[in-house]
Amino acid sequence: AGVKEDSFNVLDLAEYTKNRPWWRKVFAPSSGSSAEKYNVATQLVIGGVTGWCTGFIFQKVGKLAATAVGGGFFLLQIANHTGYIKVDWKLVEQDVNKAKQQLKFHKSGNKMSPEVKSRVDEVIIFLKKNVILTGGFAGGFLLGMAS
Repeated sequence: AGVKEDSFNVLDLAEYTKNRPWWRKVFAPSSGSSAEKYNVATQLVIGGVTGWCTGFIFQKVGKLAATAVGGGFFLLQIANHTGYIKVDWKLVEQDVNKAKQQLKFHKSGNKMSPEVKSRVDEVIIFLKKNVILTGGFAGGFLLGMAS
């Protein structure tokens, strides 16, 4: 029996997507800026709606997180006061002081890893190219946080 071989072209999507910034995949696959694809009003609407949704969700999650942390701390205090658990406050204070020292050390060094710096540079380039979209997002975010 004869074996028929089919030849396939293989596209490695992992390699393809590594070389493309995320905003090109989202806003304009053919170009680096959404300003070329949408007019000013559309950019403001897209930015405003996504910003409002993000702000609204951020507000709700923030309240939930604050409630969880505050409630956990409150329960910890009650359990400590009633004798169910014993908290070594000196150890907690030592750990907090160590964390403060590490933060001061990292802050004074002011060094970013090259990978983080390249991501920050990509975001800054995106923000500069899409000022209208970014402004709409910021305004929508503030409205979402307020509602």
